Amino acid sequence: MNNGYLQVKVWGDWACFTRPEMKVERVSYPVMTPAAARGVLEAIFWKPEISWQVREIWVLRPIRYFSILRNETTQIISHRNALKWKKQGGNFFINEVDEDGVMRNRAQRHTLSLRDVAYVIKADITLKPHADADPAKYRDQFRRRVTRGQYHHTPYLGCREFAAGFGDPQAGDQPLPETSDLGLMLFDLDYEHDDQGRGVRGKPRFFQARMEKGVLRIKPDLYG
Repeated sequence: MNNGYLQVKVWGDWACFTRPEMKVERVSYPVMTPAAARGVLEAIFWKPEISWQVREIWVLRPIRYFSILRNETTQIISHRNALKWKKQGGNFFINEVDEDGVMRNRAQRHTLSLRDVAYVIKADITLKPHADADPAKYRDQFRRRVTRGQYHHTPYLGCREFAAGFGDPQAGDQPLPETSDLGLMLFDLDYEHDDQGRGVRGKPRFFQARMEKGVLRIKPDLYG
């Protein structure tokens, strides 16, 4: 039973839905977060007139972890520097060696990721105040894009290098017969704006997550 929600099945060899309390090394939540699910939906279908509200995430495959080491940068490149380099020339070279022969821009970091994952995301489309079209128009567009495999940018499972496949759910797709408390999970980031209208760093919001027979349900009141 789909409760009238829009649905899409997503899967991949790897996934990492990073816990924000881990400061340096990445450790994944055991299941996809609502924010990651929204990211997949927006990668497939995004319009300025709509917003996505995730209702359910079905976990289709057993939760399995895998540990890997990845080369990552130790520096954060500011938007201001990127604009400056665009106008005046310049770049950032991660393998640059200093006078002591040390590559200080690169570090090897541990990632505890998930492997061989598959989910069914169920969600609603809500119209923003300036929208005047029938919501059914957007629902039909989304369904067509899922069936055809169309997307705005490659959907990914937590990290951009973990690309996701997607398609219509199949009749045999069933959630795991498992129930567990998942603890506090990241719901989403609330972004504010400064006096000049520029976005500032997002403030994380959490909720008490529980997987009931393989289904993570997100209460509508979390969306305000």
